[in-house]
Parts: sequence; C-alpha cells; structure tokens
Amino acid sequence: MNHREILRVMSGLLLLLFVTMISGTIVSVALPQIIGALDGTQSQYTWVVTATLLTSTASTPVWGKLADLFSKKALLQVSIVIFFVSSLGAGLAENTGTLIGFRALQGLGMGALQILVQVIIAAMISPKERGRYNGYLGAVMAVATVGGPLLGGAIADASWLGWRWCFFFALPFTAVAFLILSRTLHLPATERTGPRPKVDHLGAALIAVGVSVLLLWVTWVDNEFAWISWESGAMVGASVVLLGLALLVESRVADPVVPLKVVRRRDPALAIVASLAVGVAMFGGAVFLGQYFQIGRGYDATKAGLMTVPMMAGVLLSSTVAGKLVSRSGKVKPHIVTGTVLLTLGFLVLSVIDHRTSLWHVFAGMFLIGVGVGMSMQNLVLVLQNTVPLAEVGAASASITFFRSLGGTIGVSVLGAVLANSVAARIADGLRALGVDTSGGGSQAGATLDIAGMPAPVREIVRAAYGEATGEIFLVAAAVAVLGILATCFLTPTELRDSVDLEVEPEPAKA
Repeated sequence: MNHREILRVMSGLLLLLFVTMISGTIVSVALPQIIGALDGTQSQYTWVVTATLLTSTASTPVWGKLADLFSKKALLQVSIVIFFVSSLGAGLAENTGTLIGFRALQGLGMGALQILVQVIIAAMISPKERGRYNGYLGAVMAVATVGGPLLGGAIADASWLGWRWCFFFALPFTAVAFLILSRTLHLPATERTGPRPKVDHLGAALIAVGVSVLLLWVTWVDNEFAWISWESGAMVGASVVLLGLALLVESRVADPVVPLKVVRRRDPALAIVASLAVGVAMFGGAVFLGQYFQIGRGYDATKAGLMTVPMMAGVLLSSTVAGKLVSRSGKVKPHIVTGTVLLTLGFLVLSVIDHRTSLWHVFAGMFLIGVGVGMSMQNLVLVLQNTVPLAEVGAASASITFFRSLGGTIGVSVLGAVLANSVAARIADGLRALGVDTSGGGSQAGATLDIAGMPAPVREIVRAAYGEATGEIFLVAAAVAVLGILATCFLTPTELRDSVDLEVEPEPAKA
C-alpha cells in the first residue's frame, strides 16, 4: 500500500480508536446523573465502570490471538457491530441492570477494536515506517483518555442532549468508520501450512476468569473489605491458581493465546515491565488530577477537564514528533528512555503540590508526564512488534496492551487506597485542631465531598487534605516510574526492520 492508501485506512482506524477509548472515560463525570436518573444504587454505580473494564481487559489476549488465526478485517467488522449495538443499547437502557449488561458487551467491543487497530497497522506497515503512524495513534489515545471526562461533563450538563448522548455519541462515528474500512482495507490472506489452527478455548477461559477475579479484587479491596482479610486471601489465591493453570496450559498447546516464547524474551519482557509504568501514568494522571482540580482547587467538572489540556498537549506533541524521528532513524530505544525519564520527572514535580500550589507548577508537571507518555507508550509496542513475525503480531501486541491495562488498573487502585487513607487521616487531624471530636464519626465531615455546603474552616481542611495527599500519591507513582527507566535502559539498541514480516533465514546448505 502506498502512503495515500495507508492514510485512507488510517482515517477509519484512528476514528475507531478514538470513539472506543473515549467511550471508556466519557461516563466518569456523568455517572452521578446516570445512576440518579435510573434510580440505581452505589454498588451499581461502581459496576457501570467495572463491567466494561472486566470484559475489555480480560478479552484482550483472546482477540489478539484470534487476529493471528483468522481474517483481521472480518474480526474488525464483527467488533464494530458489537460496539455499535452495545452503545445503542446502553443509551436506550431504562434501568441500571440493563445498562450494566450493555456496558459489559461494550467492553468486549472496545477491547477488540483497540487491539485490532494496532494489529492491522502492523500488518500493513513495516516497523521502521510504523513509527510515524504510531505517533498519530498515541496522540489519538491520549486525547481520548484525557478528553473523555471533559466531553462527558459537557454532554451531561447540556439540557438539549442529556446523559444518554454519552453513549449515542459514538454511533455516527462508528458507522462512518465501518463504511471507510469496508471500502479501503484490503489485507492479504494469511497463508498457513500444516494442520488447521485450533483456538485455545481452555487457556482463554482460564485467563479471562483469572484476570476477572483479580480485577474484581482490585475494585472491591479497601471498600467492601480490608486489604488483609479472608476475602482478599480467597480472591487473590483463586486468581493465582487460575492464572497458574493458564500458564501450564499455554506452555503445552500448539497455538497459545499468550505466546510464552515471545514474552519470555528479553526485549518483550522489558517492554512489558516498562509499559506498567506508562499505564499508571495514563490512568492515574487522568483520574487523580481531575479529582485534585475539583476537590482540592474548587473547580467545576468542565473547568477541571480543561485543566488537563497541558498533559494532552504534551502527548500530542511528543508522540507525533517522536514517531517521525523513529521512522527517520529506525532507532527507538533513545526515545523510550528519554520518555520514561521525563515521565518520572513529571511525577516528581507533582509530588510536592498542595491545594495552593501555583497552577503553572502543576501544568509543568502535567506537560512533562504527557511528553513522557507520548514518547514511550506506542514505541514500547513497536519494540515488541519488531521482534515477532507477522503471524504472531496479534498475540504479541495484545500481551503488552493487556499488561499495560492490568498494571494501570492495579496502580489506580493502590494509589486510590493511599489517597483515601491519607485524606481521612489529614481531615481527622484538621478537625481535631478545630476542637471537633472525631471519635464518634466526626471525621466523616469530608466524606460527602459537598465542598460548597461545608463551613469555611472545614472546607479549607478538606481541600488541604486532598491537595497534599495528591502530592503523596504522585511520589509513589514516581517510584514506580523509576522501574520503567531501569527496564528501558536494558533494551537492546537495535534498528527497526524495513519489512512488514520477519525475513526467514536461509537454511545452511547440506554438504
């Protein structure tokens, strides 16, 4: 395919990637209105998000493997239909049970489309040329991740739209992308020798269930039960056993869902470790900075969304520029190492903030984080894709995406627990300093987060607590990001190949 043909296909793929990723974050600000309108409960509030997260993350390795075995275009079309139908159903839901069911189905489509877009790009473009296009990919992912809450808040606040358009929003874009790709996407059929490949149903089921149990534990721990409790032990133990059995199955089947021979290699393993730090940055940055601006600084949801623009600008700029530089030189390691260093510096800049810190200081830290994510996120995928043949690129790409999502989810849960405990302790100390007895539950004065309705002294205590605690969690994030620096420093400094597939080495001539 020439550059013009590739751009036509990329327009459809990037449009798909944008609507699927923004669908994951667009409901975050609008959820209180959604649950209130459907008369839902607090537990159902959590499940509207958890259901999508579970099905999306757990199914990612399965979709990646299916892309290696069957027609990538056909799988993409099926996934678009799943996503379209589930988005329509979620928008029409009349109760929270129905909404949660369609959100789970939507997660299947989202997980499939996010990985299939990367696999199809890898099937069209060589790793060296892929850098420039991966820059566009990273920029779209960043804009969708950061811009989702802002768009969701604007839609929910608009009287002429309402919360249902948080789901209907994706429909016209999905339909247009389907038409574009049906006309422009033409991939050669995968030629396979030997027996017909079989889908590893047992391995897929064990991975999906094992990961689901782990994600449920991450979602519930420190809310429904304590970190050290029999419930935690049972869920973590069950997840370890299930994933251990999955590892055993994957090591013995002919076509594993997760190719162990790939993830055991040095560079793919290091890329996966580094991607965990990037996952924390992507998810944690969007979640906790939004809360910091709303609670710690007193901005409304729309303004809090606008405050994330420096991070979005950093990702847009760095992913585009770094992508072009990678394609020009064929060298990817220097950009990844630089990205993880800037990511860590950004976290360190934000680790000293409180509720009175200059916004320019906060924006500088956010911009550094955005630049770091833009330089490293998609280039880490590129490192892994460069080491595998085309027939394995689906499972390999899914593996690093899966671990990044899983690491980001666990990271957000841990950082959230640190934030909650720190906030509770600071509010209690502040109330005691005012002479309020907290032994009988007075420390719950900040629990409703109705900042405007609090007395001025209590309001200042709550804002100070959230401001200082947010700085603490970014210090923890910086420590995690240091692991990313160490992992990327040990990557092999190889040049990206010019061919779409790995060249088969000729067998030595027999004497």
